[in-house]
Amino acid sequence: MRILLVEDDTMIGEAVSVSLKDAAYSVDWVKDGVTASSVLEQGEHQCVLLDLGLPKRDGLEVLRRLRLGGNTMPVIVITARDGVDDRIKGLDFGADDYLVKPFDINELLARIRAVIRRKGGHAAPLLSNGKVSLDQASREACCGDVVALLSAREFALFHALLLRPGAILTRAELEERIYGWNEEVESNAVDFLIHGIRKKLGTDAIKNVRGAGWMVEKSI
Repeated sequence: MRILLVEDDTMIGEAVSVSLKDAAYSVDWVKDGVTASSVLEQGEHQCVLLDLGLPKRDGLEVLRRLRLGGNTMPVIVITARDGVDDRIKGLDFGADDYLVKPFDINELLARIRAVIRRKGGHAAPLLSNGKVSLDQASREACCGDVVALLSAREFALFHALLLRPGAILTRAELEERIYGWNEEVESNAVDFLIHGIRKKLGTDAIKNVRGAGWMVEKSI
């Protein structure tokens, strides 16, 4: 999963970026509101972590423009503005969640998982199509009696497929979920990761659609 971090504080931005990458997310980081609005128009991300006190354009204005444009991407506000009125305004402008600094990184990760589940219509922490399942907190995948711990990038790829069972994702679409802007896309990385997941869970865990891409079967 690819996350856009909008944060002008270098120390906070670096700490959050490292923690997100350790938790198997791809992270792109921008430091001002104008750049954030421009990037969000491209629709490359699945979640936004948005500071409010940004240079060039305030975070609330970034959020307002995003929602006026019809974009329903999950947004978690991360800010030092802790007043009740600030929280109300952020939520009324369209934020999915509001987290006040300083925060525990594990709480942030839990909130990301929660808003992504709500966006995908999944109330439970498990993603499943009835045949295979994925625990978004522990990165454990199950197929029948087989339980396996996935690597960070295996998790990112399998998560992208299980969010849309029955949908075919191309190589480029999967690479977007795995790599951030500053990461070099490794040759045949998608094939390598799919091979690793199949080795752990069985060859039927992920289906290849020749000439199109890969999928997990639609929920049964």
